[in-house]
Amino acid sequence: QVQLVESGGGLVQAGGSLRLSCASSGKFFSIVAMGWYRQAPGKQRELVAVITRSPLTDYAESVKGRFTISRDNAKNTVFLQMDSLKPEDTAVYYCAADRRIGVPLHEYSSGMDYWGKGTLVTVSL
Repeated sequence: QVQLVESGGGLVQAGGSLRLSCASSGKFFSIVAMGWYRQAPGKQRELVAVITRSPLTDYAESVKGRFTISRDNAKNTVFLQMDSLKPEDTAVYYCAADRRIGVPLHEYSSGMDYWGKGTLVTVSL
């Protein structure tokens, strides 16, 4: 089992920045990929960014050039640096982790094995 706890959400003005953190505990050695997803009110959950052990990264088109995902394997932590935030970035952001090997990055859009409880990001005008 892997436990994930997100932090760093909050209220920020448009154009501002936030850094989300996801601390993990448990069998972190079994984790191949980690990602950030978000779900806005009335919308489906979407994959925002994913990072593998290699590390390979991939981003949703809507956040490319503004968000950066990174991981600190020594601390079992993954980060999401969010810059130039827009009101449409408002959502609950979830950290997730996956054990599967050889999964194409785009397939993580369907989800991962383990999930955190989420942290709310609100971007005001």
